[in-house]
Amino acid sequence: MKLHGYFRSSASYRVRIALNLKGLSADHLPHHLRKGEQCAPAYLAINPQGLVPTLENDTGAVLTQSLAIIEWLDEIYPEPPLLPKDPLQRSKIRAFAMALACDTHPVQNLKVLARLRELGLPEEQVTAWAAWANREGLSACETLIAREAGPFCFGEKPTLADLCLVPQLANARRFGVDVAAYPRLLKAEAAAKNLAAFADAAPERQPDAE
Repeated sequence: MKLHGYFRSSASYRVRIALNLKGLSADHLPHHLRKGEQCAPAYLAINPQGLVPTLENDTGAVLTQSLAIIEWLDEIYPEPPLLPKDPLQRSKIRAFAMALACDTHPVQNLKVLARLRELGLPEEQVTAWAAWANREGLSACETLIAREAGPFCFGEKPTLADLCLVPQLANARRFGVDVAAYPRLLKAEAAAKNLAAFADAAPERQPDAE
């Protein structure tokens, strides 16, 4: 398999964790987002959105969007499972993951921040926007799992929720958010970071890290 990504991309980070948890290998093909490499014609031919990650599986099929990629991995390589069989709990985990991957991360990603700069906002306001988006999402997620058993977001094993949480907390810190306000999320993050699958997927450990 081939994983097109970028070391600092939260979405790529999620997929790296999933691959590691399942003991799968993939050739990592970096595309430098700040240099616009994701907009190169050769890459757009693979992923017309010009986003990362993109996974080319071992049959040559192309998969895009991190949550869709992770769920495909979970269906094809079911151990260890990243979503439980119980429909209610599975729905709760998906909702938590989407709160971060669909409603928080996209609002503060590189494309949005670049547009804010194009519209003339000073850098401190751009950073403040990103910090606000992170606080909004993380505050909601803190409440969503307040009564869930730990140490992970939903119980004793990592799930799709944890794959989304760890990269988002890294983003929040990068934008100056005081994450001490989210003790339940930090508990889950600490449990995750004790696992090699999460530690090895960290941005600073990737070949294209800067």
